Amino acid sequence: MWSPSLSDSAHNARPERGIALNVPKQADAQPPQSVNDEARILIVEDHTFVGEALMRLLQMEGHRVELTATGSSALDAVRVAPPDLILLDMMLPDMDGKEVCSKLKSDESTRLIPILIISACDERESQLQVIAAGADGYLRKPVDMEELRARIQALVRTKRRNDTLESAENVIFALAAAVEAKDSYTEGHIQRLGHYATAIGECMGLVGAALTALRYGALLHDVGKIGIDEAIIRKQGPLTRDEYRTMQQHTLIGARIVAPLRLGAAVGPIVRSHHEHWDGTGYPDRLAGARIPLGARIVSVVDAYDAMTTQRPYNRVRSEIEALACLHAGAGVYWDPRVVAIFIAWAKEYLVPRERTVGI
Repeated sequence: MWSPSLSDSAHNARPERGIALNVPKQADAQPPQSVNDEARILIVEDHTFVGEALMRLLQMEGHRVELTATGSSALDAVRVAPPDLILLDMMLPDMDGKEVCSKLKSDESTRLIPILIISACDERESQLQVIAAGADGYLRKPVDMEELRARIQALVRTKRRNDTLESAENVIFALAAAVEAKDSYTEGHIQRLGHYATAIGECMGLVGAALTALRYGALLHDVGKIGIDEAIIRKQGPLTRDEYRTMQQHTLIGARIVAPLRLGAAVGPIVRSHHEHWDGTGYPDRLAGARIPLGARIVSVVDAYDAMTTQRPYNRVRSEIEALACLHAGAGVYWDPRVVAIFIAWAKEYLVPRERTVGI
């Protein structure tokens, strides 16, 4: 991390008296105020003296610290036991800190681990490059220990919050799987909807968080059925009026369930509104036209297609061609005409053999 001199080039320099390391005396080290403040920290530093000094300081504050000297060994260590925070030197013998950071942030399993870059380099361009690679912070050497302590506390707090949200998401997706397991007719339904909706979203120019929210909305659109009587969900014949009203509540229940998601503000409206109709005759809010969230309009179309082309107790299985024809006929009444047109074009390309799509 921080070097025995002001230069990263002094790899073999012995520590000198009076070096500019702004660290506290041992008596000034502050132990964590609670178990929750303790963190597992990985230090990636090829200067043995510097790395061991920093490791001792952080251990004095109650943290569990691992030290490694190369980028490749750091990547291995993270895979074995993901830390709460990585303190990463810019200059390493096998790869630079930017490359290590980029590899970790591009991996779904490690992208949320905070990375704090520490370097003697003062060039703004270098700082911007590591931030662009995904680093969560940048400190110049010599590092002030008080500033480092504050950065560690803030980043670990964020990591813990993300871990909590991720746990909540896992529970919610498990609920969605439980809902699907209740109904043998819908096996594989949410996976297909996630695929279809994501493809249509990409066709419509959605990217990033908006596309992720759409996928989540498709996967979780019926999660509210966890709160509906299983006898209603499994009923073979038509629902009574009261049963239908009860079933309609799944959209409201689902919206409340997904609220804790990191993308809950974007996913909730999809879950709530995926049974709205373009002409305003749907539920629960009788929204019409563009007032229906775009994600809900997309999920409504792909949900209808999948329902028509798979075995359900309330309708016969239609061929892909018949289902696309039904969507076309209902465009402007039940579904957004633009979404229907895009879905039909995509389905003709990827779902239905080309020779069978003439006339759609």
